[in-house]
Amino acid sequence: METGAAFLAQSREYLTAHYLPKIRGAVEPLAEEDLWWRPNPASNSIGNLMLHLAGNIRQWITSGVGGAPDRRNRPAEFAAQDGPSRAELLSTLAQAVGEVDAVLANTDPDTLHRACRIQGRDVNVLEAIYHVVEHFGMHTGQILYIAKLRSARDLGFYRMDSGIPRAAWPGRPPGGSA
Repeated sequence: METGAAFLAQSREYLTAHYLPKIRGAVEPLAEEDLWWRPNPASNSIGNLMLHLAGNIRQWITSGVGGAPDRRNRPAEFAAQDGPSRAELLSTLAQAVGEVDAVLANTDPDTLHRACRIQGRDVNVLEAIYHVVEHFGMHTGQILYIAKLRSARDLGFYRMDSGIPRAAWPGRPPGGSA
């Protein structure tokens, strides 16, 4: 597989088959109030992070790469103290990931160097995708950490095999149980 096509395929896999299922597996068992818990005013809740991820990936990929109108309200993502239910948050995030996946599926690898202007920054398509995958991974880790803090349990994504951590699920976390 050509490098550009491999980059696009791996980016799609991280978003759809690694990060989103882990978020779902971590969030589904939590109480609704856990989704909007903040350890302090300077920190974000799981709900804030999920709204932020949906807004960020839509702005950078659906709009910035795919050309859809940018309707993001970034301050509202962080200002929310409570808001959508777990089902609504998961649906919003899954829909955003689906939109991004469709854009990436239709991105020609030969256009990865095409210039884009996103958040006032001059980047190319490859940089935009790289930013989104890294950013999504970072906030996925924060969501998983908060979920572990609130539930006081292992999320079950990995098992030890001869002292080496291995995925406990074949490509996807168990649905509804972490």
